[in-house]
Amino acid sequence: MTTLRIAVPNKGSLSLPSEQLLAAAGYRVHRANRELMIDDTRNDVRFFFLRPRDIALYVGTGTLDAGITGRDLLIDADTGAEESLALGYSESTFRFASRPDELTTVADLAGRRVATSYPGLVGQYLARHGVEAKLVRLDGAVETSVQLGIADAVADVVETGTSLRNSGLAVFGEPILRSEAVLIRRPDLTPEVSAGIDRVQRRLEGVLIARNYVMIDFDCPTAILDQACALVPGVESPTVSPLAREGWMAVRSLVPRDRAAIVMDELWEVGARAILVSALESSRI
Repeated sequence: MTTLRIAVPNKGSLSLPSEQLLAAAGYRVHRANRELMIDDTRNDVRFFFLRPRDIALYVGTGTLDAGITGRDLLIDADTGAEESLALGYSESTFRFASRPDELTTVADLAGRRVATSYPGLVGQYLARHGVEAKLVRLDGAVETSVQLGIADAVADVVETGTSLRNSGLAVFGEPILRSEAVLIRRPDLTPEVSAGIDRVQRRLEGVLIARNYVMIDFDCPTAILDQACALVPGVESPTVSPLAREGWMAVRSLVPRDRAAIVMDELWEVGARAILVSALESSRI
């Protein structure tokens, strides 16, 4: 069997959640001494721990088969690697910002200087909107560039907006991008390697579903079964079994984790009893 070559972020906000996700999916990724490479022989995977910004390059050029990085870094690198699965952590939003009321739309950036650490991402966005601007590449702290006079606007990650306001800037226009951690892969994988990456993806999906759903079990009178099942439609449908007590049924179904308490209240109100909620570790759906 071919050994898969997968890149994992070695630092930053992507690192720990990525290792935790892979470990929950059954892979050996623990680094006792901060190794740069780990062989998971049980799963035929070799993990390479790399700078998040470099991962799209290694995958896109065919050096590695797949990896985890940020959607922003993937688009910025523009190497041909493809997003395969959104992972739902390390979320961020990219916005334009300038002095208040100076610029209000993307079109206002025409002929202006825009400071950013993501020239590839921002350049693609401006090109899609038919705007020509001069990109000023900086490695960090782009919000100070307007005050220092080297840019008219910035394009950067915005969380609370506090750092921008402290620099006398305000966001404008629509978000450039909503980013998060993503699984990426090469577009030209052999059938065998592609099947292997599909298997990795299914495992990760199973963990993500388990994190977002819980299993709910309850008993209910047959007379209210349809009403109760309508509250817990599940994936295909609830599992229903007759109880030893005549006229009662046992029901099992998946519900979104963030709605579990509400669903329990609704089930109780229609007459369900013995309502139990169980956490999931992994799944295949």
